[in-house]
Amino acid sequence: MSPRKMATALAIGVLFATVGGSVPAQASPAVNAAGVDETKSYTSAEGTLSYQVHLPPAFSAGQPLPVVVSLHGCGMTGFGFNSMKDLTNLNAVADEKGFIVVYPTQDLLRGLPLNCWNGDEPEHQRRDHGEPALIAGLTRQVVSDYGADPKRVHVNGASSGAGTAVIMGVTYPDLFASVTSMAGAEYAVNEANPLNPDEVGPVDTAKRAWAQMGNRARPVPVLVAQGDQDEPVPPFLADRLVTHWATIDDLALNGVLDGDMDDTADKTVDVALPGLKPYTHRSYFPEDGGDSLIEYIFVTGMGHTWPGPGSGPLVDNDGPDLARIMWDFAADRQLS
Repeated sequence: MSPRKMATALAIGVLFATVGGSVPAQASPAVNAAGVDETKSYTSAEGTLSYQVHLPPAFSAGQPLPVVVSLHGCGMTGFGFNSMKDLTNLNAVADEKGFIVVYPTQDLLRGLPLNCWNGDEPEHQRRDHGEPALIAGLTRQVVSDYGADPKRVHVNGASSGAGTAVIMGVTYPDLFASVTSMAGAEYAVNEANPLNPDEVGPVDTAKRAWAQMGNRARPVPVLVAQGDQDEPVPPFLADRLVTHWATIDDLALNGVLDGDMDDTADKTVDVALPGLKPYTHRSYFPEDGGDSLIEYIFVTGMGHTWPGPGSGPLVDNDGPDLARIMWDFAADRQLS
């Protein structure tokens, strides 16, 4: 059961545009008070991806900033029509907090028919292959081009982009300091049987993920976000993702499943802000202490949408501000 296929019903009928042609790298212009955008492309043996970089006012030569890579869902683009850029309102948060945002756009032919990422296909679940290689390559290109902080690079996504963000955390744990999944699912979820979910459970797929990490395995902090009324990507997939990632963390800590990390929330806070949908914020900590490794935002009354201020057909402006919640989660996370 792939996030891409589960999102198809929502994405059908949503028009999208892809960016044609590659745009050569250019010298960075002076950044004004609202930040500026630059459009570039990355090409390797795996293909080409166009992407847009948002530089906040804090950007200047010699000042290494964090980077957030944001992956769109089906029926969307990174920075064109019905874009992740408009959906998330991340640029406003970046301008305030001082980080670089990167919006890759799926290649039209690779993403047919709905411009989805292909994380449900095994060839796009491996390091140095397919879409993971392209996304990692353009991320490294951004870090190099803009003198960003290589220890503070984060990835998030919505729907099929969330599934791919999870894959990036598995295939490149040495590149991404944290992962945020909005309406996504676990690594290798395509192996699960939707008619019998327990046949291949989240612990089984977690073992596959840990094996893919190899000698780069580490506990990667993950923020899971989900609406309780989501039909294309139902809530049980978010629950599975929590169990899945807790198992990965448990294995990554010492190579054995011994309960050093589990899927029982250690802290639960119910949040109700005036005029916004309420949500539950659960936090999961390793047994030996330290920062949370998993956090779970579960929004009441929300469907298959991005919560918070933004624009486009797939945003819920009555939801909590996920862009800020995500940054609060990611801001102090870094690679050792």
